[in-house]
Amino acid sequence: MTSRCILITGAGSGIGAGVAAELAAAGHHLVVTDLALPAAQAVVDGILAAGGSAEACVLDVTSDASVAAALAQASRPVEVLVNNAGLQHVAPLEEFPIEKWDFLVQVMLVGVARLTRAVLPGMRSRGFGRIVNIGSIHSLVASPYKSAYVAAKHGLVGFSKVMALETADTDITINTICPTYVKTPLVDRQIADQARTRGIPEADVVRDVMLKPMPKGVFIGFDELAGITAFLLTPHARNITGHTIEVDGGWTVQ
Repeated sequence: MTSRCILITGAGSGIGAGVAAELAAAGHHLVVTDLALPAAQAVVDGILAAGGSAEACVLDVTSDASVAAALAQASRPVEVLVNNAGLQHVAPLEEFPIEKWDFLVQVMLVGVARLTRAVLPGMRSRGFGRIVNIGSIHSLVASPYKSAYVAAKHGLVGFSKVMALETADTDITINTICPTYVKTPLVDRQIADQARTRGIPEADVVRDVMLKPMPKGVFIGFDELAGITAFLLTPHARNITGHTIEVDGGWTVQ
């Protein structure tokens, strides 16, 4: 596999950190970005200790200036962008602070457009680029109490389709990977939030809310998401663009 320079947003923990470590182990150079530099640097330190190549940058996906600064700081041109930064808030709409609702959309939809817009000129000039959006099962289906998250993740699919058409004239692809639950700190917080909102024990949230809709009945692993991302970087995937790739244990085939 050709080694690529891959920038991942929100990579100081969770999916971003796990995918960064897996892709670095496969021989790629990782630009690990996060709002918190110490978190990003800790991921980089782990990659370097394992013999990989990586660097850390502060990046706020809601800020044009921060995006420009991170891209200028990166030691190599960004060939692959993984839009992963995300957060969650669980509440009925009537109790959902509109400022929080707007912030989730700013991070997970507008931020994706901001990063994509920033890297596209360089990708076009080099004649190669891959953009991988980390969507969710909630890019395809809905759950109660997650209106902002579901709206943003649904919007991500539409955005990817438009960008696939706008980049069809060169070797750039954009796709959205849609996993069900991955065991991360974000999901751990969701378990607690869902238990409180629904008035049920946390074990029941895992069994009856998160895993029950999945015939496979297991959490998704970082290695699965990294493996799919790695495939999308190859020439074999050059005509896969604008698609949603469901990693859902059979959820949406029922």
